Amino acid sequence: MTLQPNAPSFRRRSRRGQGGSKSSSRRRHGGPHKPVHITPEPPAIAYELETFDPAPIAFDRLNLDSRLLQGIKELGWSETRPVQSGVIPLAIAGHDVIASAETGTGKTAAFLIPILQRFLREGPTRKAATRALILAPTRELAVQIEDQVQGLTYHTAVSSIAVFGGVDMTKQEQALRAHVDIVVATPGRLMDHMRHESTAFGQLEVLVLDEADRMLDMGFWPDVQRILAALPDERQTLLFSATMPAEVMKLTKEFLRDPKYVQVGRQGGPAQTITHAVKTLPAGEKVPWLARWLREEAHGPVLVFCRTKVGADRLATKLSGLGIRTVALHADRTQQQRMAAVEGFRTGTYPVLVATDVAARGLDIDGIAHVVNFEVPDTPEAYVHRVGRTGRAESTGSALTLAAPEELRALRALEKAVGVQLQ
Repeated sequence: MTLQPNAPSFRRRSRRGQGGSKSSSRRRHGGPHKPVHITPEPPAIAYELETFDPAPIAFDRLNLDSRLLQGIKELGWSETRPVQSGVIPLAIAGHDVIASAETGTGKTAAFLIPILQRFLREGPTRKAATRALILAPTRELAVQIEDQVQGLTYHTAVSSIAVFGGVDMTKQEQALRAHVDIVVATPGRLMDHMRHESTAFGQLEVLVLDEADRMLDMGFWPDVQRILAALPDERQTLLFSATMPAEVMKLTKEFLRDPKYVQVGRQGGPAQTITHAVKTLPAGEKVPWLARWLREEAHGPVLVFCRTKVGADRLATKLSGLGIRTVALHADRTQQQRMAAVEGFRTGTYPVLVATDVAARGLDIDGIAHVVNFEVPDTPEAYVHRVGRTGRAESTGSALTLAAPEELRALRALEKAVGVQLQ
């Protein structure tokens, strides 16, 4: 079948107990409401779609290193999820991989486990060197990936650092100059360190682009290109994302070599565990209606998305004034404020989190019952990523969109593009 798609942490422990010979599996690579944009289809890029059995596989049947297995067990994982069943064997074999799967399906472990298995199998390099670079679009996602690295490597000597903006660069620079094994970074802060010449990627073996559709969009692509130019041509590259627009697939031709394409679930669509609804009402009535709904109908944590940072702050203030414990999350908040907001939402101190799209990429909180779009999202991709914060790990969730009459045309275009019917 051919698919034509539409706070820093640093550890270094003793490397005792890591043995094995170095294998050579690296290969050469070449304001007012906006309407929903449906991009004209570019020239088709075709990859052969991999067929695989999505059935769960016990991790102890994957011939993983015992130290890695211990970390997996302590995280409470016993068997693979579908995207992991498809990706892990291919990545361990050294293939480049493009993986398209719904949000919340376990993509992070799907790339971390093969990377760590590779390092443990091959043993340490003769000279300290950064061996894997994981690029993520937001600070929150970088921190969450690093948290999983820490858990999986607890019984190993593998070292790692999360590199992102909003905090002092000094500790990050020290870790980078010490050549930690794994660097998880946002492009902007990594570029800062590259300008300070505190990075060295000459021995890099694996590159991961997480949330690839956003990493490779025109806003991120210049920085990504500069970073790629500093990396060795011989490397393994893995791309993971909930959506894979044709434009992104075209860009993959620039830096992947004979990739294996793994798709889990419906191409580019939200999880089947999510129900979708719409409430049509004048813009001026959205706040009081939402407040009543939060009090009377919502059950469990609610994530509300606003189009702008000012709008998120304004809505959070209004809901708080109506007696609903609410906190805002967006890029203008300091790193400490953002971390406090996420933690307050996670623990239930704030049952309602009002956020811009910065939270849609990488907010990893289980148990979110509802996602509310305070306005109709600008793009189908934004809708998929927003609503993907609920209905995770095969649990159910609901997505509610508040649409003013002037937004209905955009709403219908969105329904058609995403392939869902909002009731």
